[in-house]
Amino acid sequence: MGATGETRAKVRTGWQRVARRMRVPLGFAVAAVFLIFALPSRETLAWSLLLVIPGLWLRGYAAGYVKKNAELTRTGPYAYTRNPLYLGSMSIAAGFAVAAGRWWLGLLLVVMFLGIYVPVIFSEEAYLRGAFASFDEYARRVPRLLPRLTRARFAGAEKEQGRFSPERYRHHREYNALMGAAAIYAALTVRMLVRR
Repeated sequence: MGATGETRAKVRTGWQRVARRMRVPLGFAVAAVFLIFALPSRETLAWSLLLVIPGLWLRGYAAGYVKKNAELTRTGPYAYTRNPLYLGSMSIAAGFAVAAGRWWLGLLLVVMFLGIYVPVIFSEEAYLRGAFASFDEYARRVPRLLPRLTRARFAGAEKEQGRFSPERYRHHREYNALMGAAAIYAALTVRMLVRR
């Protein structure tokens, strides 16, 4: 790797660290802007459920399979996409963009995801590549974000991780996503009623 490649790698790694630290505080800041400027209606709230509910389901389903930093999860939704948790989050965010009833809030969410979650995904992949020898084979067969249509099968994967585990779901506190979504819907409903 030349000097330019090394500089690019350092910048990327530096931004990845910043993005990992900023994603939660920035998420709260974007949520505040979102709630202040949203113009929800009954229709936008109803349509948003078509994206939010599947996103919550996917996040919960993925949380019941993953053993973070302990093993390379290749079963359940991880046999279709390497990042089902982020895909679920994107679906939830897209749903709330619909609920808001303002196109520029949707654009704000897209910019946040590109600026924060893309570097985080690359950072996590670098860790997984170093921690698990089978990651490169997994990455060749399973797309980073948009899911495959059929499940990728790996020798021994079913024995490694088994089935969905409610204990893992609770351990990862994925129920917080459901409570957060309910709180946002409640705030949007209040905003809609007050605006009238």
